[in-house]
Amino acid sequence: MPHLKSLLLISLACLPMMAADLAPTGTLRATFLGDNPVQGTVDPKTGAVSGPVADIVKELARREGVTYKIIPSASPKEVIESLKNHTADIGFLAWEADRARQVDFSGAYLLMGSSYLVPAASAIRTVEDADRAGVLIGAVRANSPTIFLNQHLKNAKVKEFPAMPPLEDVQKMLASGELAAFAGNRARLVEAAAQYPGLRVAQDNFTVLEQNIVVEKGDTVRLEILNKFLNDVRASSFVKDSLARAKLVGVEAATNKNR
Repeated sequence: MPHLKSLLLISLACLPMMAADLAPTGTLRATFLGDNPVQGTVDPKTGAVSGPVADIVKELARREGVTYKIIPSASPKEVIESLKNHTADIGFLAWEADRARQVDFSGAYLLMGSSYLVPAASAIRTVEDADRAGVLIGAVRANSPTIFLNQHLKNAKVKEFPAMPPLEDVQKMLASGELAAFAGNRARLVEAAAQYPGLRVAQDNFTVLEQNIVVEKGDTVRLEILNKFLNDVRASSFVKDSLARAKLVGVEAATNKNR
């Protein structure tokens, strides 16, 4: 009995330690790209966050027995800086090699298609159609799809914008021929095409990117906690159900086979 009592005490002692490792302030502080609907959506009136990021953070905090705070960031750089400055404990980003040199990535929780928004009458039907000489493709600087295009396009050129232009401006640039296409994640592009009937999305994707949780570089303890959690939710319908509630298209839940 004394032996069993000791084991029980050790087990109970480990529980708060895990929570402290994940959220040392007692509140799990998570940051994400506030303008990326694949990650989450911010209610303009209340500031409430919904979508996959919100569901993941709430469930992770519930399991660890801590409160949580979800903080929208304006850019991948801001997400990374929040981790380095210890104003956030975890962040959400698509995997990219340069980012992986600055922060550590968990396994994927979802897979995000990236494609082109084009005029309805455009000759661009597939992503291969766009990679031709003289084709100018708009994209947001430092976004994962943009980085991929800069590394892989053979003939077309990318015109980078510091931030996502208003959809009305994108529609005008495409209609005038200033741009032949605008690149981005499929979920965002499908939303845009639904607002402007004169636009459509290419039939396929030029890449499928992982969405992951990120932590400060070298934080192996926190990363282990996150990967154990993700192994668990990937084995269930948790992320799939979250995507369905958010009505996201062009994305799919990652599985443990995708790791």
